[in-house]
Amino acid sequence: MLGPALLLRQNLTGTLSVATAGREDVRAVLLAALGCNTAWGLVDGVMYVLRNIVGRGRQARLRRAVLAAEKAEMAHGLIAKEIGELSGALGAPEFERARQWLVARSAQGAPAPELKRRDLRGGFGVFLLVFLSTFPPVLPFLVFTDLRTAMRFSGAIAIAMMFVCGHEWGRYAGMIPWRAALVMVLLGVTVEAIVIALGG
Repeated sequence: MLGPALLLRQNLTGTLSVATAGREDVRAVLLAALGCNTAWGLVDGVMYVLRNIVGRGRQARLRRAVLAAEKAEMAHGLIAKEIGELSGALGAPEFERARQWLVARSAQGAPAPELKRRDLRGGFGVFLLVFLSTFPPVLPFLVFTDLRTAMRFSGAIAIAMMFVCGHEWGRYAGMIPWRAALVMVLLGVTVEAIVIALGG
């Protein structure tokens, strides 16, 4: 969500800083930036759908490999490799239960890695999330007639969004949320200072 919004904000700042202040110029830049963000939303939505399909394909490949394993221990190794580092906490009984579950699921006709309706719904949701994240940093350009004032307010909004996003990322990752938020804010302030130094 934040990436496209902040990139859009930087694009707006860089472009408007060389504009000659006409409202028509501002409108044209805003339309171009929104069109660009629409394209980003489409790309992210399509990538979400493809990741889901590829993920199911990987699971199907694991099932086939487990079924083809000549010994249970070989299947256990395949499952451990798929799980990764956490597999070190599991023993042979757990791996065997997982193997039997995969065998039973395959016998029931596990779904193939094909496009599903929920993939399309999720992809559309990703598109909306990316596209709508554009509007908070854009609003100042619709409110203020002075371009420099609009750019400063846009930067402040983007940094506030980074604080909220950093807080949620920190909580999700098991870190101290406010510290993660401050790191994100520091990153945002640094980017904003660079933009200003470059004439934005």
